[in-house]
Amino acid sequence: MSSSLSLYLLDVTATRALVGSRDDQLLKAIRDRFAADMADDDDCHSHEIEQGAPTAEAALRAVIHGGPFSENRRHAFQYGYAYERLCSFSGAFLPNDCFTPHRGDWLSAVDQGLGALGITAVSLESFSHGGPPAPLPRTSTPGCGDWTHDRVTQALEQYEATARKGPEPGRTPPQEPEVTKAVAQCLGWMRRAKALPGFGVIGFRF
Repeated sequence: MSSSLSLYLLDVTATRALVGSRDDQLLKAIRDRFAADMADDDDCHSHEIEQGAPTAEAALRAVIHGGPFSENRRHAFQYGYAYERLCSFSGAFLPNDCFTPHRGDWLSAVDQGLGALGITAVSLESFSHGGPPAPLPRTSTPGCGDWTHDRVTQALEQYEATARKGPEPGRTPPQEPEVTKAVAQCLGWMRRAKALPGFGVIGFRF
């Protein structure tokens, strides 16, 4: 089974603040833009909805109003999808063909490639094992995480410091060509985020 990433360039703090904002104008705008997608999602998850999971619209309303949320943890995925929809509306989609689709421990392999270049401030695995902002319930699918502006800036400084030092004698080449390409794509996301004050990356793994 393969996985995929959805990544967005946006002001991380401002986007988090939309959760619980009770902004009904925002709710209507997102609902209008994604009406067809939300209807498709309801069809896809009709069995879960019959079992008490919120509809896509109800989940989106709960995210923007800060609740109420279902007490059944099996229904938490709907709030994760709703938060991803909020990020899609608020941010710019980041191309990530190196990661969509992917299998197995690919994110970990690219994290190792980043680490070989001295980059430890950000991690692709955080898009799997992080969580949405409070008070949204945590869910394994979709996974969610973010790279804040500060972390992106630190990561690029780590990369530049390693580049200035040059390769260490006898050091094993850090990555295969596929990993090299994926690392380059990550650096591209970070450079775009660093150029915009307060911007970072919010990512979801499906």
